[in-house]
Amino acid sequence: MFLLVFQRLLLEAILDIVYFPVWWFTKGLAHAARWCFGLLKSGNNTLAPGLWIANIFVPMYGQFDWQGRIISFLMRFVQIIARSIALIAWLVFCFALFLIWILLPLAVVYGLAGPRIPKPNF
Repeated sequence: MFLLVFQRLLLEAILDIVYFPVWWFTKGLAHAARWCFGLLKSGNNTLAPGLWIANIFVPMYGQFDWQGRIISFLMRFVQIIARSIALIAWLVFCFALFLIWILLPLAVVYGLAGPRIPKPNF
């Protein structure tokens, strides 16, 4: 009985090791892409540059005189620029996380076998 259980566990372990790269670059990659896209949507909801663009000509604090309108427009314009830059930085961060997901197995393989890989002589 022990031999059957040990044999089954060994076979499952070998199959898991063989299947892992396939999973990592198929289902795992799709899951990572959905997670990164959700992270980007969360950043967009937090920064909300579209909301600021929609209200750029609405005076702040109900001041409808020309000075209030100018100050409101300038402040919202600065906010739109700053929030758009922050959203672009967040997009770069999310894309970097996705690239790390793709390159991590390659880095691990290179870290384990890199010193033993012969360098080409040119």
